[in-house]
Amino acid sequence: MTGRGRAAAAHELPTITTDPAVTTALAAAGFTVDRIDALWGAEAAASLHRGSRVAALRALAARESTPLTTLATLFVLGLPVDRVDAERAFPTAGLDRVLAAGLLRTDDDTDDAGPADTDHVLVHPTVDLRPYAFVDDQGAGSWWIVSDLGELALGTALGEEHVLGIGGATTTLSGLQVPVPARRVLDLGTGCGIQAMHARRFADQVVATDISRRALDIARFNAALNGIDGIEFRLGSLYEPVAGERFDRIVSNPPFVITPRRDDVPSYEYRDGGMVGDALVETVLRGLADHLEPGGTAQLLGNWEYRWGVDGLDRVRSWFADADDLDLWVVEREREDPPAYAETWIRDGGTKPGTDAFDRLVGAWLDDFAARRVTGVGFGYVVVRRAPAAATGAGRPGGTARLRRTERVPEALGSNPAGLGATVARVLDAAEWLAQQDDQALAAAHLRVAGDVTEERHYWPGNDDPTVITLVQGGGFGRRVDADTALAAFVGACDGELSVAAIVGAIAQITGVDEDALAADLLPRVRDLVLDGLLLAPTS
Repeated sequence: MTGRGRAAAAHELPTITTDPAVTTALAAAGFTVDRIDALWGAEAAASLHRGSRVAALRALAARESTPLTTLATLFVLGLPVDRVDAERAFPTAGLDRVLAAGLLRTDDDTDDAGPADTDHVLVHPTVDLRPYAFVDDQGAGSWWIVSDLGELALGTALGEEHVLGIGGATTTLSGLQVPVPARRVLDLGTGCGIQAMHARRFADQVVATDISRRALDIARFNAALNGIDGIEFRLGSLYEPVAGERFDRIVSNPPFVITPRRDDVPSYEYRDGGMVGDALVETVLRGLADHLEPGGTAQLLGNWEYRWGVDGLDRVRSWFADADDLDLWVVEREREDPPAYAETWIRDGGTKPGTDAFDRLVGAWLDDFAARRVTGVGFGYVVVRRAPAAATGAGRPGGTARLRRTERVPEALGSNPAGLGATVARVLDAAEWLAQQDDQALAAAHLRVAGDVTEERHYWPGNDDPTVITLVQGGGFGRRVDADTALAAFVGACDGELSVAAIVGAIAQITGVDEDALAADLLPRVRDLVLDGLLLAPTS
């Protein structure tokens, strides 16, 4: 986000302005996710996601032209339509107002010597504009989101000032946002503004920053298009626009892609931070301590390098070595080797495999990785919480240090359609509660098994004793925890009535084992189950 190259865009970027009549026209046409999906079906939608419009176009060809099919052709498929069809799609606003807003442009398909034939004037999209639906703890919602035209619509590689729309990373981060009311939230590197819009549903005020003036213009447009106020947009790199300020929550999908810092390698504003390796992610994470209020949280996405002899997650932990008042939870979802990582992001920029340009860029990436002895790149998310004012450092009740949890979780994100934000909040609260409990206090606690936990048992044929016992979490991360008979019995007895010590004592008496030895074995595992949400701490 700082020091990145500013080459000219590969195509002209339009200036867009808000017009309430556009919103009215989109609503009147039924321009929604469900209606668009119904136009061409699941197979065509999946094909579009893979970069092909053929199936969707065949489906539209079999339908009568309507305002909805016109809007889908223009803004989702990125293709031109006849002016007469475009005018029918905006009967109230009038096409001229949409042209003036910068969302569309016209060109003339007629002979220069003859008069213009309005039936053959084509109307082209200048931006990608599509419906977006979501579910969070406040319920279901839907917006329209504008971004720059993608590679499929442009037919060329992306411009370096390209503003990205909604993708997998977008929905991952929006689902991670903690659904807890907050006074002020910072969206660092807002892009098209989608995270700021999500944050506003739970915050009194949102500050959205970006180094790209165009990104801020589009983010501001999206907020206005959807009638969302309370977001302040500021231009600048990293924390510069909020120097000296603190926030109850920070969210960021920063430009974390690791790109060679060479003049002959494109640097895209939406993904490349302008620093060597993963230094951009390190800088963002190290800056959290100066900008979080006591008790404040942060949820971010990022990449981190694995270097010869150095684990990537250990590197992230090292960035918090001096942050005694911050809890850290890092979840790595994926890891790629250097060639695979390079190829992924070169294709993302629109350079085709098999071309000389593609091969040259792969070579540049591999040279860059070799210079730092990089063996792989991890991708995932980072959750941070600053200690409440009354509980800082290692001197908290219970005597425990701040949470330092790093894990690799390659499975799907769980079954909650509202995302993992509530799970994140619960884990952070559980970590704070556990930090207050030494073993004596934990033994006196009354725990309950979570309502989504089930148990699986497997037996050898004819054997009454289980060979495998697994505790299964239905929501959250969908964790599966191997358990022995004692742990399974303990969890089964956690109904909130008996204390931990009482349950341990009963199990020891039934099984004939030493109670102290059993407690020493179970208590660390009980702590893990509380942190993972399979066991719930007392609510009062």
